Amino acid sequence: MSAGAEAAPRGLPAGLLVQGAILGFGAVLWLVSARFPADMPVIGPYDFSITIYLATTFSTFWFLRGLMRTPVAERPTRWRQVSFLAGVWLIYAVVQTGFEYPAQRMFFMHRLQHLVLHHTGPVLIGLSMAGPVILRGAPGWFHWLIGLGPVRAAYRVIQHPFPATLLFSGLLYFWLYPPVHFTTMLNRPLYEVMNWSMAVDGILFWAMVLDTRPKAQAGVSFGLRAGLSVFVMFPEMVLGALIAFAERDLFPYYAYCGRYFPSISAVADQQIGGIIIWIPPSMMSVLGLLVVLNNLRKVDEAKGRRAAARRG
Repeated sequence: MSAGAEAAPRGLPAGLLVQGAILGFGAVLWLVSARFPADMPVIGPYDFSITIYLATTFSTFWFLRGLMRTPVAERPTRWRQVSFLAGVWLIYAVVQTGFEYPAQRMFFMHRLQHLVLHHTGPVLIGLSMAGPVILRGAPGWFHWLIGLGPVRAAYRVIQHPFPATLLFSGLLYFWLYPPVHFTTMLNRPLYEVMNWSMAVDGILFWAMVLDTRPKAQAGVSFGLRAGLSVFVMFPEMVLGALIAFAERDLFPYYAYCGRYFPSISAVADQQIGGIIIWIPPSMMSVLGLLVVLNNLRKVDEAKGRRAAARRG
C-alpha cells in the first residue's frame, strides 16, 4: 500500500470552517429576512445588510484568532478584550436587530442608534486598542489592501487632527440637515452609507483620541488629543439645543412614514432627540478627556521608571 493511501485524510483548517459557518449563517439570515420577515425574531435583522454582517462577524473572528496568535504577555487585558467585543456588537445590535424598525420611525430612537454608532461603540472599540491583535488574525489580502498607497494616503489625511475633527462634527450636521435626512431615510443605499459613515468616522476619531501610545508613535500629542475630545462637544451641544428648542417639525419624514409611538408628538420627539444629541455625547467627551489624561500619566510614569533604571 502506498504512503499516500496509508495517510489519513486531513480535515479543512479550522479557520476555513469558521469562515464557512459565518457565511452560511449569513445566508440563512438573508433568506429569512427576504422571504419570511414575519418569522424573524427580534434579535434578528429587520433589514439584513451583508456588509454590516460581514464587517462585524469577520472583525470578531480576526480579533479572536489574533488573540490566539499573540503571546500571553502581549495580549490586551481582559477588560480591553471585552471592550472591543462589546463595541462591535453594540453597533451590530442597533442596525441589525429589531431595534432598527423603531429607529426608522421615531427621531429620538434614530438618535439613540447614532449615539451608539458614532460614540458608544467607537469609544469602546477605541479603548480596546485592538488594532495589532486584529492584524495578527487578519488574512493576507487584508494586509495587502491596507498597505496600498491610496489607502494609506487617505488614512493619513482623515487621521490628521483637523480633517478628523471636521468630519466628526460635519457628518453629524450633514446627515441631520432636514432635506438630506428626509431623502436619506427613504433611500436604502443612502441610509446604509449614512450608518457606515457615522460608525467608521466614530471609530477612526476615537481610536486616534484614545490611543495609549506617546506622540512619537501615535503622531498626535496627548495635549491635542485632550483638546479634540473637548472641542467636538461644543458643535454637538449647539446642534442638540437647536433641535431640542425648535417649535416646529424639522423632520417630516417620521410623520410621513408613521411614528412608532403615535402618542409622542413631532416636537416632543425632537426635544428628546435633541437632548440625546446634546447630553450623552458631552459625557463621552468628558470620559475621553479623562482617559487621555490617564494615558498621559501612564506614559510619564513609564518614562520616569526607565530614567530611574538608567541612573541606577
